[in-house]
Amino acid sequence: MVNRVVIAAPGSGHGKTTIAAGLMAALRARGLKVSGHKVGPDFIDPSYHALATGAPPRNLDPFLQGEDRLIPLLRHGSAGADIAVIEGVMGLFDGALGTEGYASTAHVARLLDAPVVLVVDASAASRSVAATVLGFAQYDTRVRLAGVILNKLGSQRHADEIVTALEATGVPLLGTLYRNEEIHAPSRHLGLVPAAERASESERLLPELAAWISEGVDLGAIVQVARSASRLSGEPWQPPFSYDGRRTVVAAAAGPAFTFRYTEAVELLAAAGVDVVDVDPLQDKELPEGCAGLYFGGGFPEVHAEELSANLPLRTAIARAVGDGMPVVAECAGLLYLCRDIDGTPMTGVLDASATMTKRGKLGYRKAFSPADSVLAVAGQRVTGHEFHRTIIEPGSGPTPAWGWDRTPDGFASASLHASYLHVHWAGYPELAERFAAAVRAHG
Repeated sequence: MVNRVVIAAPGSGHGKTTIAAGLMAALRARGLKVSGHKVGPDFIDPSYHALATGAPPRNLDPFLQGEDRLIPLLRHGSAGADIAVIEGVMGLFDGALGTEGYASTAHVARLLDAPVVLVVDASAASRSVAATVLGFAQYDTRVRLAGVILNKLGSQRHADEIVTALEATGVPLLGTLYRNEEIHAPSRHLGLVPAAERASESERLLPELAAWISEGVDLGAIVQVARSASRLSGEPWQPPFSYDGRRTVVAAAAGPAFTFRYTEAVELLAAAGVDVVDVDPLQDKELPEGCAGLYFGGGFPEVHAEELSANLPLRTAIARAVGDGMPVVAECAGLLYLCRDIDGTPMTGVLDASATMTKRGKLGYRKAFSPADSVLAVAGQRVTGHEFHRTIIEPGSGPTPAWGWDRTPDGFASASLHASYLHVHWAGYPELAERFAAAVRAHG
C-alpha cells in the first residue's frame, strides 16, 4: 500500500513548493518516513524535497517516463515510506500545450488514483477563493479534490471570511497559513535557486518551515487523506538488467554548479556495474581513482563560470581524459562545461564551440531521435526529453549531432561522446544507461 497525496494549485506562484516541502519536513518531524516526488521535469523543487525528507528526489512524468511506468516508479521511490507527498507542476490542469492536459498534475493524479490537496494563494481575494475551489472541484470529477490549504492570509478576519464561503463548496479546509516573508526560496533566470546552492540557509530554515506548517495545517487530516488512496497494483520499478562482473567508476559532476540529475540514472548505472562518484568541478582538482567515464548533468555553470574556469587542474584532467577516449555523457550544463568557453570564460575545451547567454530561454518537451550511433544511443533511437536553458552554442551543430528534432540538430556525438541540451529520463529508456555503462566498462 502506498499512502499518497498530491499537492496542487490553481497556477504557479501559489506556494506549492514551500508547502509541499514543509509538509514533508513536518511529517518527518512527527516520526513518519516520507518520500518526495515532483510532477514534471523539474530538478530544483526535488532538491528541497530531498532536504526535507532525507531521501533521494524523485520525478513522475508520463511524457518522459511513459504512463505505464508511473505507478512502478512511485512504488519504487516510496518503498518503505509511510507516506508519499507528490508536488504538482504549474496549475492543476496545465499540461503539455495542445494535448488537453497531458502530463499535467491532474493527469498524474488520475494515473496514480491519488487524492489532491489544493494550495490557494488567498492574498488578493476573499470569498472569491471559494468560487475558485468549487471550479477546480467540478472541472474534472475524475480528479478527487480532497481538501484545500489557504496560503498567504492577511488576518484572522480575512481567514474567517474565506472559511465561511468555503463551507458551501463541500471541500474540506485542511490548513490556514498566514503571510511569512521569512520563509521562501530565492529565484533566478530558470526558476528557484537549487537547495545545494543555499544548503546552510535551507537547513537552518527547515525546522522553521516544519513548525510553520505544523501550526497552520492539520497534519493528521493530511495523513488520513493520503491513507484514503486506493491500493495500487503492479510491481515496483527496477533496472531491467544487472551486471555481476568487475565494477568500474564514473565521475559525475556535482556540487553547487551541477545539481540536475535524475536519481534513477545513478541506480541504472549501478545495476550495470558502474559506481557513480561525485566530483565538484568548483573544488576537486582531479578525477577519482579508477575513473573510466564521465557523466555531467545539468545545473548553472554560467552562474559559477569564473570558479569553474579557475579550477585549471580539473579542466585539464577532463580534457586529457576525453581526448584519450574516455566515454562522456553531458546534458545541458554538462554540454556548456565541455565547450571552449561560456561568454568568453574558458571551460574544458573538449568541444570546439562557445556558449553564450541570451535574454530568452528555451523550455519545453521534445520528441527527439539519434541521427547516428554514439556512446549513448544507436542510430534511429527515439526518445522524449526536456529542454531547459538560456544559452546558445556556436557553432550550432558538430559533424554529428547528438539528437535531432523539428529539423533542429542538438549537440555533439561520437563513439565516445554524447553532449546535448536535452535531458532524457533514463528510467524511460534504460537501454541508454546500459549502452553508456558498457562503453565505460570497456574503457576501464
